[in-house]
Amino acid sequence: MVHFHRATKQQRNLRAALFGPSGSGKTFTALRIAHGLGGAIAVVDTEHASSSIYADRFTFDAAPLERPRIEDYCQAVEAAAEARYDVLVIDSLSHGWQELLEEIDKLAKAKYRGNTWSAWAEGTPKQKRLVDALLRYPGHVLATMRSRTEWSQQKDEKSGKVQPVRVGLTPEQGKGIEYEFDLLLELSVDHIASVLKDRTGRYQDELLERPGEDLGRALGEWLAQGEKPAAPAAPASRAGAEARDTTDTSSGADETPGAGRAGAKRAPPTKAQIRDAFRARGIGDEAMGSFVAEHCRACGAGSFSDLSAHQKRTLLEAIESGDYDDPFNRSPAQTQDDGTRPEPSLAEQVVTRYADRHGLPPEDAERFLMPEIERRFGAGARLDRMAESRLAELRDAVERGELDSEGAHA
Repeated sequence: MVHFHRATKQQRNLRAALFGPSGSGKTFTALRIAHGLGGAIAVVDTEHASSSIYADRFTFDAAPLERPRIEDYCQAVEAAAEARYDVLVIDSLSHGWQELLEEIDKLAKAKYRGNTWSAWAEGTPKQKRLVDALLRYPGHVLATMRSRTEWSQQKDEKSGKVQPVRVGLTPEQGKGIEYEFDLLLELSVDHIASVLKDRTGRYQDELLERPGEDLGRALGEWLAQGEKPAAPAAPASRAGAEARDTTDTSSGADETPGAGRAGAKRAPPTKAQIRDAFRARGIGDEAMGSFVAEHCRACGAGSFSDLSAHQKRTLLEAIESGDYDDPFNRSPAQTQDDGTRPEPSLAEQVVTRYADRHGLPPEDAERFLMPEIERRFGAGARLDRMAESRLAELRDAVERGELDSEGAHA
């Protein structure tokens, strides 16, 4: 039964992101805002300890990540939560995205015959775990991101001469990451912040010159207004959780990330739950069998029962998030008689090469391609109905960079 109640403003923690080109002051600005928010500050540093440059101006603890993988980010966020830091600064999120793209490329070559579309079935759940870790953090979070950079010619107002100027474009992170934050600041090389998103309603679309402690204090005051949120339900005891957990730990069962402090475990999904998840997405039992078999092969397991608890959960997350949907109406797990995957179709090659070129998840690439496809071949043109000669022409155009100017994904 769904019940509605009068909405009230509740106290909350800040989720802010700052992005810009090199030299725009991302780290320094994040530390200034964090200092204004007040409390103990922790910095997850992937920028070769660059935050320590400002240790003479701010008091904070830092944890450098030598190799910023998604798993390392999540562990660092959890460690900061356990230590109860009031403010967590991630400097920067871009390295995690770059590492993930490299991992997808390796997975595609090692397991999927170069098909990055299929490799994203393993990459997307990792990205989601990182986002969830940031959203669950029990304090304020400020994340910096590098931006893709280009040079443009601008006229100097004083001298009248045309000079090259470095301009930041979109953040170097997964598409849609901006939706996860309450405050989104784009910093210029002149240290001016353009407020692209502001849920407080105070700064939307404003230009803030050298934002810092004052902004942090103002945000802190707004965030502290309202009712205190209800305390979460007390977690079950370890004994009670384990009594309900039917997982066979000898087969590789693991605890849910972030549950270590409470000691609670979550039973892995059963095969019936996997089947129900597939059916909910309109996928029949025959295709489901192929998908599950492919997942087992990728995990080195002989059958579903041989998968670890974590591997079963990963499979369920991929199904529920749509990562096993097939835009070309054929099973991505389809194999040849020798057990190897067939060469990607021309339609898949178009999408995956466009996705690789622009650092996009494959599920987004076809949507961004559609305007160019219709411009070239007429309204209503679709990849899955296109002649091979046209698909080959489109694939070659992607490789030559002829579609880069469209900019729909920027």
